Amino acid sequence: MSISEAPPDHVLGVAELLEQGSSADLRRVLLVWDAPNLDMGLGAILGGRPTAAYRPRFDALGRWLLGRTAELSVGASNGLEPEATVFTNIAPGSADVVRPWVEALRNVGFAVFAKPKIDEDSDVDADMLAHIALRAREGGLAGIMVASADGQAFREPLEKLAAEGVAVSVLGFREHASWAVASASLEFVDLEDIPGVFREPLPRVSLDSLPDEGAWLQPFRPLSALLVSRSGDAARQGVS
Repeated sequence: MSISEAPPDHVLGVAELLEQGSSADLRRVLLVWDAPNLDMGLGAILGGRPTAAYRPRFDALGRWLLGRTAELSVGASNGLEPEATVFTNIAPGSADVVRPWVEALRNVGFAVFAKPKIDEDSDVDADMLAHIALRAREGGLAGIMVASADGQAFREPLEKLAAEGVAVSVLGFREHASWAVASASLEFVDLEDIPGVFREPLPRVSLDSLPDEGAWLQPFRPLSALLVSRSGDAARQGVS
């Protein structure tokens, strides 16, 4: 979970140019990043924990977001302001390991929503949806980009926003987000297609284009997670 250096001065200059008019006149282009979900997807592609060469570069993602915001601002009567937040879980005892990554994200310009990982239900999906709903209620939401493969959580609310005229994109890995790839109202952007997000090409295997000799597809999580899930269910039943 590392990040590259902070964006160069000319990128910060673009951000300043995007901040036009008073805050009341600004409309947002929102990016939310589902770190647990995307970490799982990247791990499945790599067959293990990513090395530095395969960790996403958030400075490159930030530059891409600034570019997309500038594109959406063409012809707009009000200024557009990009806003990016990474949503993540913090497992017990991992704070010292995760802290440099969180601080680097904040240094680049990303907000971070961190939630303790207490049990299997300590996910950040509900928090992401609440943040999206809040920004939508506030008005002025010109675009939204959700980096997640979780169609069960995000497909319906994103398609509703698209129907209301908001530019909606889903970021992720195409082999894990068929619901977004096939959607008629959502734009799908593969993370590997964003310039500079990955230093090296990912070793991707698609069921539609398997090599003749076959390929290994690693599990999304260890079997031991079933025991954690069962103990959590038993605890909840005991409380009820």
